[in-house]
Amino acid sequence: MGERKGQNKYYPPDYDPKKGGLNKFQGTHALRERARKIHLGIIIIRFEMPYNIWCDGCKNHIGMGVRYNAEKTKVGMYYTTPVFKFRMKCHLCDNHFEIQTDPGNLDYVILSGARRQENRWDPLQNEQVVPETKEVQKRLFDDAMYKLEHQAKDAKAGADAKPVLQKLVERNMSVWDDIYMANSRLRAEFRQQKKEIKGQNELDRQLLAKSSLDIALLPETTQDRDMAALMKLQTKSALERESEQRLELLMRPALPGATATTFGGLKRQKALNAHLHVQDLGIRRRKLDETASSAPNEKSLSLVGDYSSSDNDSNS
Repeated sequence: MGERKGQNKYYPPDYDPKKGGLNKFQGTHALRERARKIHLGIIIIRFEMPYNIWCDGCKNHIGMGVRYNAEKTKVGMYYTTPVFKFRMKCHLCDNHFEIQTDPGNLDYVILSGARRQENRWDPLQNEQVVPETKEVQKRLFDDAMYKLEHQAKDAKAGADAKPVLQKLVERNMSVWDDIYMANSRLRAEFRQQKKEIKGQNELDRQLLAKSSLDIALLPETTQDRDMAALMKLQTKSALERESEQRLELLMRPALPGATATTFGGLKRQKALNAHLHVQDLGIRRRKLDETASSAPNEKSLSLVGDYSSSDNDSNS
């Protein structure tokens, strides 16, 4: 492949190999436009954002991995490692920001034009395995007593973590001992969850169709059920309430002091007959003992004359 690169280049007829390479003969740089500021010690590179930042110009978020054409400049040395500075322009505004390498901390530092989105944490708090720092490594190499103490601490930490690791290993073996059964159990759980989700979606669809709504329904919670239990629902429809109001108006007397059956048409009379009782009409029945006591003392009157008594009187 290397030979093909040299053969595919175009060499002009007046090219003189004694003057050097093709770029030197033409007076150009191998990097072309990226080396237009090479006389100032600046080279154009493709820089990839190492972490999330906020632009100070437009206040927009720039995610990690976004690439820019940056001006790379050497600004110093950290022991034998060069320190570089990168200057680039925001793709959302006219603001420029500068980022510099930090070989001592294995990180990048923002100099100006932006601020870092803090997503850093202490790995020791998450019980992660943290490599030793250079100072600790140097001390372990030079100090034998410190190395012995460090090894004792590592052995104690390993002994403390051994029961937890053993439990994890035993649980892993119990769950994944039979791969076929574990896979079958997981697939059964997935099918059950899929069935429940499908049924809930069908209920939500019916509820939305009944209510003529087109919104996204959230899952039901305990608070929703408690609030629904506290609400008082009306069991009567609007037509029923309207019928009751009309009936109340029909039963109301038209004149003060009038009885309930004095006024009104046939429709009102039918409604009253269906709802009135004997007590509502003002009818009072006499008691049986009063009628029994007044019967012997009073002579009953008859519409038909007593002709037998009149005949006896005439004969005498």
